[in-house]
Amino acid sequence: MRLLLIEDDDRIAGPLTEGLGRYGYTVDRVRTGAAGLADAAVSPDLVLLDLGLPDMDGLDVCRSLRARSPIPIIMITARGEEADRVAGLELGADDYMAKPFGVRELVARIRAVTRRTGALPAVPTGPEASSATPAAAPAPRQIGPLQIDRRTRQVRLDAREVALSPREFDLLAYLAQDPGAVHSRQQIMDAVWDPHFFGPTKTLDAHVAALRRKLGDPAWITTARGVGFRLTVPGDPPPEAAR
Repeated sequence: MRLLLIEDDDRIAGPLTEGLGRYGYTVDRVRTGAAGLADAAVSPDLVLLDLGLPDMDGLDVCRSLRARSPIPIIMITARGEEADRVAGLELGADDYMAKPFGVRELVARIRAVTRRTGALPAVPTGPEASSATPAAAPAPRQIGPLQIDRRTRQVRLDAREVALSPREFDLLAYLAQDPGAVHSRQQIMDAVWDPHFFGPTKTLDAHVAALRRKLGDPAWITTARGVGFRLTVPGDPPPEAAR
């Protein structure tokens, strides 16, 4: 699938192009609205459009693209106000993403837009689809009184359900893969957020704090100073003391 990225900021375009490439997308990048309109004439499958372009407003680019083609358009911009989102969608954009965002979320939006517009091949049906063997559901993970069920995305502590946000669950499940092991901040950000996450890493600290609060004891997630975090059962001896 060929994407046209209209983005003048190299700090955004470079990692974004690399990240999308890892998901199998071919990305053609231009820096101006005029170049984007010219390149769109060769019919890419989808356009990723920044609004803050050096030569013209991205809304005008969207208007021009939509006037001549039904090509799917996703706006990616630092303008997060409701009025900007409404204007972009009313001019014909199929989706609108405010920075910061992760590549995985963008890929999910691309897939959703292309499904709606019919740009993706249909899901296989018939013998070739029914012959596929579904993956076995992972068994719930038990760590002391804490149970983590990836299949249902439920967490129980002493048989009491703990309500977590999707990202909090992903963070806890990641740490629970190897209890007691120290996971670096970068490892966690890459696995739970995205290798090309565009945003402050302090978001990790906020999610750790929320998890500690919801689990009722900050000792569940301990800090390895200068490195990262690990999941431990409160009251258990630290790994170095157990050896």
